[in-house]
Amino acid sequence: MTESKSMILGCAGKSLTPDEISFYRDERPWGFILFARNIGEPEQIGDLVAALRDSVGRVDAPVFIDQEGGRVQRLRPPLVPNYPAGTEIGALYRRDREAGLRAAWLLSRLHAFDLTRFGITADCLPVLDVPVEGASDVIGSRAYGKDPETVAALGRPAAEGLMAGGMLPVMKHIPGHGRATLDTHLALPTVDASLDELRRHDFAPFKALSHLPAAMTAHVIYSAVDADNPATTSGRVIGEIVRGEIGFDGLLISDDTSMKALSGDFPTKAASILAAGCDLVLHCNGVMEEMAGIASRTTVLSGKSLERAEHALTFMKTRDTADEATLRAEFATWFEAVA
Repeated sequence: MTESKSMILGCAGKSLTPDEISFYRDERPWGFILFARNIGEPEQIGDLVAALRDSVGRVDAPVFIDQEGGRVQRLRPPLVPNYPAGTEIGALYRRDREAGLRAAWLLSRLHAFDLTRFGITADCLPVLDVPVEGASDVIGSRAYGKDPETVAALGRPAAEGLMAGGMLPVMKHIPGHGRATLDTHLALPTVDASLDELRRHDFAPFKALSHLPAAMTAHVIYSAVDADNPATTSGRVIGEIVRGEIGFDGLLISDDTSMKALSGDFPTKAASILAAGCDLVLHCNGVMEEMAGIASRTTVLSGKSLERAEHALTFMKTRDTADEATLRAEFATWFEAVA
């Protein structure tokens, strides 16, 4: 098997250019990620996904997407319905606990039906961040609730629904983005809460679901742990908190390196992320010059990181025999998924 490099990359448009095909063939990313700019007609999406896999010569190369529901949903009508945001699932849970748990599972299982139709095999869900008053609304309605118990309770069936449908779930943003006062797409936030408060509130849902196979980091400084580096590039946060206290030993993916929260050039970002203990560097915007910078300092996937990556792939190979129409009808008893 061809060795892959420790990175997940995006592409610029709805089909691959010759330069992209050549670049992916030579640099061998482990996986790819799609955004709204890559989404057109059903046949086009399937063709793009197939072309991405063909470029690296791996039929099992994972293809990721952010398909949560609410405002973070890359596939939209008429391809798939508009789905409710996490906060709406949380509101149902507060009214009727069992209904909320079932709806969280159903929503993810419906995402799996939608995504596997196009060959997409990994969804960056569940969101396990727990917002606080005064935080940036970058999480906002994406969160299941404002207490760690609700978030963990609903994150579990959300992940299980994806896995039942043959999808890899990626919990985010470990060890917790809910307290950040700045949007990490634009700036680097610092969280000054005490370690005890972080353990009680922010870290708790991730600890409860530490058995899940994959997670995405937060571009957030936690001054109680490392006052100089965001979690994504902090060996202390990753080693002592993510791998240590939280106990997560799954596949650790950086949040997007093209976000403004991370400083430095792209080769430096890639090297810092891997040195800190992440397994994979994520770059999303499809800009060739930036991807080349990432690739220049990204190493071959090996050792424990390779083991975690191979384990993650196993979640994309089996799915249940659930009937899609039946599950959609059940989900519609609580939410109108608008096509």
